[in-house]
Amino acid sequence: MADYAIGIDIGGTGIKGARVDLDAGQLVTERIRIATPQPATPQAVADVVDQVIAGIGADGAVGLTLPAVVRDDVVHTAANIDPAWIGIDAAQMFGAVTGRPVGAVNDADAAGLAEMRFGAGRDRGGVVVMVTLGTGIGSAVFVNGVLVPNTELGHLHLHGGDAESWAAESVREREDLSWKKWAARLQAYFDLLERALWPDLIIVGGGVSKKSDKFLPLSELRTELVTAKLPHDAGIVGASRLAPTPPR
Repeated sequence: MADYAIGIDIGGTGIKGARVDLDAGQLVTERIRIATPQPATPQAVADVVDQVIAGIGADGAVGLTLPAVVRDDVVHTAANIDPAWIGIDAAQMFGAVTGRPVGAVNDADAAGLAEMRFGAGRDRGGVVVMVTLGTGIGSAVFVNGVLVPNTELGHLHLHGGDAESWAAESVREREDLSWKKWAARLQAYFDLLERALWPDLIIVGGGVSKKSDKFLPLSELRTELVTAKLPHDAGIVGASRLAPTPPR
């Protein structure tokens, strides 16, 4: 009998979720998405998460992501959400709102866990870096399959500031960059990652990765560079696997 949990992926522009078959890493209900409230305060986001769960219409524990450093369910940064999040025990707060057991994790870490278990990083050893391109740039680093949590490599210094402020997908859209010009910015970012970590594999995810043929072939690295296999669902799947499990 398969195990199931609900995964919720909280992003800078949207909050999406579904029920997940934990053994197969597959969504078993329709993905529900509601726009992230602005400002993205804890209570406002929690209310939307509750709406998403109601839309999913399934029982069970919840794992959710946040675009922040999360240690022992406590939020420590707030790059793309409201500063009021800092110091919040996310599991406790969302648990109180939803009435369910809740676990919380950094969003890119969740996506990376899903890709390492079910996607492009499956059975890969050495150093693997997952990069998510969206509102910001998220990262997940694995050494022989073990996660190094909360790396936040989108905040590496590049071009006079945070790398994500210059090379995120949201910047491409806001500045109306051509794929070629954006690829040049990504090349600089990938070069920085390569020099810093010497990874064996870089996996590129986020919604824009479904159009990776427009920009990834323009990158030249010594590191193998591949597209994520779960571009839309990685955060949901990874989050669901961190939902609290009941005692057996």
